[in-house]
This record gives sequence, C-alpha cells and structure tokens, in this order.
Amino acid sequence: MINEKVIIAGFGGQGVMLMGQLLSYAATNKDINTLWFPSYGPETRGGTANCSVTISEDLVNSPVISTPDSIIIMNKPSLEKFQPKLKKGGNLFLNTTLVKDVVVRDDVKVYGINANTIAKDLGNVKVANMVILGAYLAVTKIFTEEEVLEILKQKFTGEKANLIEINRAALEAGRKAI
Repeated sequence: MINEKVIIAGFGGQGVMLMGQLLSYAATNKDINTLWFPSYGPETRGGTANCSVTISEDLVNSPVISTPDSIIIMNKPSLEKFQPKLKKGGNLFLNTTLVKDVVVRDDVKVYGINANTIAKDLGNVKVANMVILGAYLAVTKIFTEEEVLEILKQKFTGEKANLIEINRAALEAGRKAI
C-alpha cells in the first residue's frame, strides 16, 4: 500500500518544485492519488522554496503535511525548519554539499548525498536536484528512475530535450550514492 508524504525544501533555483512535480506526475501516470503543494518565499531564485507531495492509494484530503514520512533537504535553513516535523523512523535526505556541521536527529534514517559535487562532476551543478531525487527513489522505491524520466521527457521538449541525458545520469548517480 502506497502512502508517502514528503516535503522537499531548499533555495529557489535548486529545482525543489520540479522534484515535487515529477513525483506527483509520476503518481498520476500510475493512477495513484497525489497532491503537490508549492510554497515560495518572497524571492524566487535564491529565496526559500518548499513543496509538499502526498502520494497515496487512499484519497488525499489535505495539502498540509504535519508529519512527513520523508524530507529532502537542499540547504541548512530548510533542515532547521523541517527536521522537527519528520516522523520518528522517517527518511532524511541531506544535500551534504550545502548542509554541513549540523545536528540531526538520532531517531530518523539519514542519507547524506553530496549532490552539488556529484552534479558538478557530471558537468552541470543544476542537476543536483536529480541526484538527490535518484537517492530518494532508490531508498523509497516508490517510482523507478524510468517512470520519472518519462515525465521529464514530457516536460523537457524543444530546446530542453538535450537535458534528458544529464538528468538520467544524475538520477543514476544519486542511486549509486546510496
């Protein structure tokens, strides 16, 4: 039975919203109930951004997630804000390139992924979001990389179609980082 509540958070421009959309659209493609709820800070690029995604075989009643099963954290301010909400035994995915020297709870599973560095090694630091999403997919097994790539192929058309391969490589690198 699928019932996953995830909060994804970071700075604007880190691809936080895209990660949430990809998960939500993948659920829709599999006829699974889903809700994606974005939240932006006062700025777009560089300000705070987070989104909540609920994926469930049950009906989804509310966009508010008070106790997520997983959180994907792309920066330190987001860790400080969302770590207390993560359920006991939940999954904490940290972009350890930007989130260093922090105290994390000992009652959750922590997955540190050096996402920015891995993305830079792939040739484009902007795919750090796909690196950490690949790690998330590897742990939760909620969707396959191919299911997420199918959504990317629908979103990245025209001039952006050339970005599919680097995103594929980033998802794979995230999986291998786990």
